[in-house]
Amino acid sequence: MDTKKKEERVLTGVHFMPGNYANVEGALSAGCDFFAGYPITPANEISERMAKRLPAVGGKFMQGEDELCSIFAVAGASLAGAKAMTATASAGYNYLQEGLEYAYAVEAPCVITDVQRCRGENYASQADVMQMRWGAAGDYEAICLAPSSVQELYDYTIKAFNLAEEFRNPVVIMSETTIALMRERLEIPAEDKLNIINRKYTNLSPKEYKPYAAGEFGVPDFAPMGEGFNTIRSINPHDEIGNIDWDPEVFDKLCKRLTGKISENKDRICETESFYMDDAEVALIAYGSEVRPALDAVEMARNSGMKVGLLKLVTVWPVPEKQIDEIAKQVRAVISVEMNIGKYAAEIERVCAGRCNTHRITKNRGLIHSPEEIFNGIKEVWA
Repeated sequence: MDTKKKEERVLTGVHFMPGNYANVEGALSAGCDFFAGYPITPANEISERMAKRLPAVGGKFMQGEDELCSIFAVAGASLAGAKAMTATASAGYNYLQEGLEYAYAVEAPCVITDVQRCRGENYASQADVMQMRWGAAGDYEAICLAPSSVQELYDYTIKAFNLAEEFRNPVVIMSETTIALMRERLEIPAEDKLNIINRKYTNLSPKEYKPYAAGEFGVPDFAPMGEGFNTIRSINPHDEIGNIDWDPEVFDKLCKRLTGKISENKDRICETESFYMDDAEVALIAYGSEVRPALDAVEMARNSGMKVGLLKLVTVWPVPEKQIDEIAKQVRAVISVEMNIGKYAAEIERVCAGRCNTHRITKNRGLIHSPEEIFNGIKEVWA
């Protein structure tokens, strides 16, 4: 008989820890009970802490032979009823795309953390922003969240698991070298204060159950494994029963539901935060770690008499079009701030659609913007 006492799953209290550890603690607080991953910097601390913490709270840790093995293990664990997660970094995200395609197709709820880095080195970057949306094959809609602090790495990981469970979809946490490796204050609430969402299980019998029939918000109810629900989980086109069917009508219906359950529920998914926007004439739009210098630059501009505000994107994918559109109608100029060559800026400009002037403050030098760099860009636009 094992008399060893399990560790606490939720480490309520105030901590000082790196972002990668906060990512782990957020997953455990959300109920994660399976993790598979392969070592890669700067995400190694996630696997290292998971290997210690997850078995100690009753979960299962697996080191895969590579990223593809890991994501398929995560998808399988999810379909068996686990809250499952993997973590990687940029180059590793390339390798798991085939398994991620499978998870989207069979609607396996799971969470993937991508700690973005420059190609081959642990320098700062947001260059994976398009890969996280469009990397996997086939038609699907991605949900991607962009934390900007250690606290948000904890908070958004819980949010990611909740969205994955609610919409039966993979959810990506867009972490970055900058926040993953730095230490900050982290406050973990009491377990009874956490808002945790679990997938909806069917109350139908195996004979009545249709594993791919649209339920609330277009999301199929889940069926427990090993209880007579013999469901085919195939990437191929399938009907509501799960039978593989290459009829064009079946294919079209499936793709519309897979994408529609996300695109038609943007109001439930998309989230932003506004700073100094009440009277703003110019607005910055930023996500992830770039929110920090952007907010500093806004305050510098305000102190110089310029009415500048900031829209922080919590949800990067789906694009929070409604919130960006409202900003475009209010201000005379929108400035996209990114740590890459200007990838997501094109999405912002698309939504603004000529209702205001658009500008970019971007760089890809392995360094986050300084507040002064952004402030100088604001001054040019303001003039």
